[in-house]
Amino acid sequence: MKRLVLAATAAAVLVTGCAAQSDGGAAGAADSPAPRASSTPGGPAPQRTGTPPEGTLLVADFGSDTVTFVDPGTGATGSVQAGAAPYGLVVGEDGRAWVATAEGVAVVNTHTHEREALVAYRTKNLGPVTGGEYRGGGMGIALAPDGRHVYVGVNVPGGEGTLETIDTTTRKVTGTTPVGRRPFDVDVSRDGRQVYATDHDSFDVTVLDTASGATRRIEVAPYGTEGGLGSWLKPHYAAVRPSDGRLLFPFEGEKLVVVDPDTGRSTTERMTANTHQHGVTVTPDGTLFAVGTGPIDPAEDEGPSLTVRTKDRKEKVIPLDGPHEDVAVSADGRTAYVTGGFTRDGHWNGISVVDVDSGDVRRLAAGERPLGIAVL
Repeated sequence: MKRLVLAATAAAVLVTGCAAQSDGGAAGAADSPAPRASSTPGGPAPQRTGTPPEGTLLVADFGSDTVTFVDPGTGATGSVQAGAAPYGLVVGEDGRAWVATAEGVAVVNTHTHEREALVAYRTKNLGPVTGGEYRGGGMGIALAPDGRHVYVGVNVPGGEGTLETIDTTTRKVTGTTPVGRRPFDVDVSRDGRQVYATDHDSFDVTVLDTASGATRRIEVAPYGTEGGLGSWLKPHYAAVRPSDGRLLFPFEGEKLVVVDPDTGRSTTERMTANTHQHGVTVTPDGTLFAVGTGPIDPAEDEGPSLTVRTKDRKEKVIPLDGPHEDVAVSADGRTAYVTGGFTRDGHWNGISVVDVDSGDVRRLAAGERPLGIAVL
């Protein structure tokens, strides 16, 4: 079983990572002018109009204020200013990307390469607009199946977070719901009736009923909660299993916690990568992809990897070079794209392109500390 980090280490992490707080929400206005598209340094000028080629990637540049368009064969093709320290992003069928930044939720038109709006948060006490793992502002983000609402998890430094609901037509916040600390990820049920905020520092997931507005929190802590804020053994990202709507939470390459969001009951399945895990996604056929960022204890744990787990629990663990954060998969399920941004130290400016069948990995320079990723 994994050991908890030492108290001194935990204290150091919290002291160096916490952002200062102040009264009032982060800057940003829904009617702010759209920044102009810009070329990626050293790369070609971005397309100004037209639908991006199918399979183009869009990444959130957590180390900058942009989102970057990436040709998975050749690299970055251009970028658009979104807002400070963008974290998660999601793209609708209309080609608009919704990007959770420190300043607000940016609406980026992927056809014209323009930011159309920046929706300000209602949440207060976000502190100054800044970067880093503990910065205030949006983290996880998800789009309702009907495209009418976006849900964004908002981190309040030093306190409980919120889940803000945005009307995609008016581009205004229509509701703010209390959730746990640092909502790393947000997911939506297949029917749109429930929203799930993964509360990293609270060891739980908040379930929002979209019809009634009622919420409840379900503990997700297969190693227990000892160590509190200093523990590494917390939920990071979740995926909604297509077959039954259950939530899948990978832990440490050792355990997959399967949560029934209706009953709150959970079961645990064995995993094999033996590495600290962050990003996760699941394909329509039920194949789970989980990103291993590297060891907690190098003497006992394995290095960075990508776990590919079929619905019958067979796993392939593909080694990666250096820490990674999130993952997206091509429409045919044959290629995985893993961002090298990483929320902690050790990040790099690129994507690992993984051939799922052969296990071959190719590194591609793209973006600046890319975290969130989507396939257009």
